[in-house]
Amino acid sequence: MFMKRLFDIIFSFIGLVLLLPFFLTIGLLISLDSRGGIFYKQVRVGINGKDFLLLKFRSMRTDADKNGLLTVGGRDSRITRVGYFIRKYKLDELPQLINVLVGEMSLVGPRPEVRKYVNLYNNEQKMVLSVKPGITDYASIEYSNENELLGKAQNPEQVYIDEIMPAKLQLNLKYIAEQGMVTDFKIILNTLLKIVRVSSS
Repeated sequence: MFMKRLFDIIFSFIGLVLLLPFFLTIGLLISLDSRGGIFYKQVRVGINGKDFLLLKFRSMRTDADKNGLLTVGGRDSRITRVGYFIRKYKLDELPQLINVLVGEMSLVGPRPEVRKYVNLYNNEQKMVLSVKPGITDYASIEYSNENELLGKAQNPEQVYIDEIMPAKLQLNLKYIAEQGMVTDFKIILNTLLKIVRVSSS
């Protein structure tokens, strides 16, 4: 655990320093594209069931949450023009390096969920709350097209609750069983490869 935390601190700090010009550019584009702040903050459930504020670059119009917590389809009408681009390449997730640096998240770990859906977990699924949530994991890679899957569903939330969420939680439990620095490096590499494939498609 000490090595994982040290790894998180070093690489999140380096990432924030190196990406600072990139952060400023994205922030400027978001400001020019639509009204509202640069960052989007949402309460998520972290380790041991404790709430924390997850940070993202804002990719939707202000108060979009009032129309549902799930993003449905690649062209959800709530997504801004700049938001579509940064979501496609996962750039909206970059501010979570701050969450990692302060110790609320890890670079690799189960993606943190909102309380509404965590309340539906069974006892086995609640085991995902025994580790720090992460920016990426097996489920993030496997369900990188989650928005498109939900966009094809007649009842997106029900499909998420009945099909996608349980499958993602099984992958989370797989990560917990296999966790270690080698596994983390493999997941980070596969995540980067996934983003490159999206970029070239």
